[in-house]
Amino acid sequence: MMYRHIIAPSRGFTPFSHEIIRHPRLGSDAVRLLTWQLSLPPGAAESLSRTAERARIGACAFARAKRQLKEEGFVHERRVQGPGGRWVTEQLVSNRPLSAAEAAKLLGRVPVPGAGIPAVGGPTTPSTGGHPKKDRVEDTSDRPPGPDVEVGAAPPAPPAPPPPAAPEEARALVAALPLLSPALRYIPAGMRDELAGLAARWLAAGHSAADIHAHLLRGLPGGGTPVHRPGGLVRYLLREVPPPAPPEAVTPGPRTGPRLSARLDGVRECEGEHLQATLFRPVGDETLCARCAPRPAPPPPAPLPAGPPPLRTGSA
Repeated sequence: MMYRHIIAPSRGFTPFSHEIIRHPRLGSDAVRLLTWQLSLPPGAAESLSRTAERARIGACAFARAKRQLKEEGFVHERRVQGPGGRWVTEQLVSNRPLSAAEAAKLLGRVPVPGAGIPAVGGPTTPSTGGHPKKDRVEDTSDRPPGPDVEVGAAPPAPPAPPPPAAPEEARALVAALPLLSPALRYIPAGMRDELAGLAARWLAAGHSAADIHAHLLRGLPGGGTPVHRPGGLVRYLLREVPPPAPPEAVTPGPRTGPRLSARLDGVRECEGEHLQATLFRPVGDETLCARCAPRPAPPPPAPLPAGPPPLRTGSA
């Protein structure tokens, strides 16, 4: 038997729908991330990555939980450009699933961060001699480019300008990476545009998609070593574009097809009817194998030898 004893809290509680706690497609990290965000006070400017750090959710688990929340409609994101060309990622967290149109309508009511009065004073040079403390969750290779900013939060430092749109061939090449090796199965969706831009540089230099895949396979660790940040590894392997290998020189000669093995010298393809190509070694200039060549008519049977004359009986 199972017994439950529940004491209603008098303060510091948040009502949640049972659909969130018992959601069949949300993992435990996704539920914890969502309920933590919904329990924050109004106006709190805490990003999802900061919540994951406080909840002790690792980088890979955070990326998986965030993907589940976005797929189920509890989290929506958009990138907007504010004054001065500054790009900001806005996040919207809701206690019930929202469609893309509903989320866009809600986000449209919020002003773009950084659209207020500019800071007073002129530009200053950065200080030297110090080293900023690295964030264990934010400073990872698997995080998408650009910081996470809650709706209404202060704007962060301006990220690098977004790369130009990659061609479809480069996007298809990156989409096929999880099928290339199990080590590349969990590349974050936020890194696909960046990796497609790197792959486009290889394609523009003259490399084929097969060349890029072979280069990535050579760069994977062997011996069953796990890859904790596959997106960062692919970015590292594609950071430099080598010149394409020169085409193999073709020796001029009468043979135009591929060079056959030495043990196949002198063979010829039968011109008869076969389901598959059939090779045979001709004795002269025949074009048909022994199976297809017409067989000579058999010689007529030899006549039987004459026997002794029959005996005659009678009187003299």
